[in-house]
Amino acid sequence: MFQFKQFTVNQDRCAMKIGTDGVLLGAWCPIENSPFSVLDIGSGTGILSLMLSQRINAQQIDAIEIDENAFEQCVENFENSPWGDRLFCFHASLDEFMDEPDEEYDIIISNPPFYTEDFKTDNEQRALARFADALPFEDLVEAAHLLLAEKGILAVIIPFKEEEKFIGLANDFELYPFKITRVKGTPAAEIKRSLLAFSRYEKEVSIDELIIETSRHQYTEEYVALTKDFYLKM
Repeated sequence: MFQFKQFTVNQDRCAMKIGTDGVLLGAWCPIENSPFSVLDIGSGTGILSLMLSQRINAQQIDAIEIDENAFEQCVENFENSPWGDRLFCFHASLDEFMDEPDEEYDIIISNPPFYTEDFKTDNEQRALARFADALPFEDLVEAAHLLLAEKGILAVIIPFKEEEKFIGLANDFELYPFKITRVKGTPAAEIKRSLLAFSRYEKEVSIDELIIETSRHQYTEEYVALTKDFYLKM
């Protein structure tokens, strides 16, 4: 169980546990388009949907999760939250969800699997959550192209080394970055993650950098400011 300030996340049945990536994305995702509807692709525990429920008054927050155990836990976490009436999880693959796309979303958010190394794990559930062939970037970007509202926003967190590739794929589907935050663990560390936000319109891109810690458990002011509404000890 992971306790946040306004909600609790159970995660014992999910292959992917609560981690810094998900919390960063949920706190960072741009919301300036006054979103009414949200789609969380590959929801896992439901952490992104829950964080956005806390941040915005969107009346429709849908999540998709292919793994049965994670789906059931996501539903449980939604029902136990203060926003259960706004949250709904579909047990489906993205392809199945896309068969009858009858909704448009103001925000599409995803912390997609991205371990693309040649080796695989014997644990099928963990493999589904961790490896990119379970949710290829191409499929994610195509879904956003089809499902984003006119003024919609696609927000993702990916490895920094995949940033150029992902932006190129998005460009192929007429989605353009407008906000990029590159994440480092410490000042001396290499950039490990890219937080990316896209829209249907080309505009000036805001690029900045976020450092999480100056030393062990000594968090930067920027990281505290971003996450303090969620973490209990921030």
